[in-house]
Amino acid sequence: MITNALTIDVEDYFQVSAFAPHIDRADWDSCECRVERNVARILAMLEEHGVKATFFTLGWIAERYPGVVRDIVAGGHELASHGYGHQRASDLKPDSFSEDIRSAKALLEDLGGTEVKGYRAPSFSIGAHNRHWAFECLARAGYRYSSSVYPVKHDHYGMPDAPRFAHVSHAPLLEVPPTTVRAFNRNWPASGGGYFRLMPYILSRHLITRVNRRDGEAAVFYFHPWEIDVAQPRVAGINAKTRFRHYVNIHRMEKRLVRLLKDFRWGRMDSIFLP
Repeated sequence: MITNALTIDVEDYFQVSAFAPHIDRADWDSCECRVERNVARILAMLEEHGVKATFFTLGWIAERYPGVVRDIVAGGHELASHGYGHQRASDLKPDSFSEDIRSAKALLEDLGGTEVKGYRAPSFSIGAHNRHWAFECLARAGYRYSSSVYPVKHDHYGMPDAPRFAHVSHAPLLEVPPTTVRAFNRNWPASGGGYFRLMPYILSRHLITRVNRRDGEAAVFYFHPWEIDVAQPRVAGINAKTRFRHYVNIHRMEKRLVRLLKDFRWGRMDSIFLP
């Protein structure tokens, strides 16, 4: 049986990119932060099912809640970087991007006492227009792999013609994209987040099984701690599309994750993709 990669993007509900027009970055410290309890629930779930995972963690979160970082490492999971302040790579210049990824890596390594090998850009914001300099910056900063390009067409991110599976993006940096399925001459998302909450579980299971059996590849699945938090504060003033994407089927998420953990074999990104 193929071991798939389970990944968690450690950020809180108020840091979601779609909420940026409604929640000012300067107000983050005044928001009710719920990441500690949500990560604790995820760690308990993983321990119960004997699963190790990769946690792409924001430096902003790590700095304020160092216990979260230590608990991740103590549980035998991989500590990886989600950047410092959840700024999209597409919104940054190379110098600012380099500062963000370097400061996050240094902070996480100091708190976790372990090498940080992986990086995931907020909102999968590395694409055709910035991939060359972004990958170069990541390689120079000492990262060994990235999981930042989603090879799908989406209104906020995506690079549909990018390779679907792990490949060298800027030697020696490896790019390991979230999982897609190829059908009807296009790539379809088959990994995590809102897609997993929206689709019937049986379809998600079918898509991952197809990638394992037909493509012979490990799947890369992702989700966020806030996606299991039914009681999170509701953000006012957002449009119907944003509201639907963020809140759809949150009440079903935890049970679906438990089924997912039982139906497939899961592991850390570094254990699966790095030599």
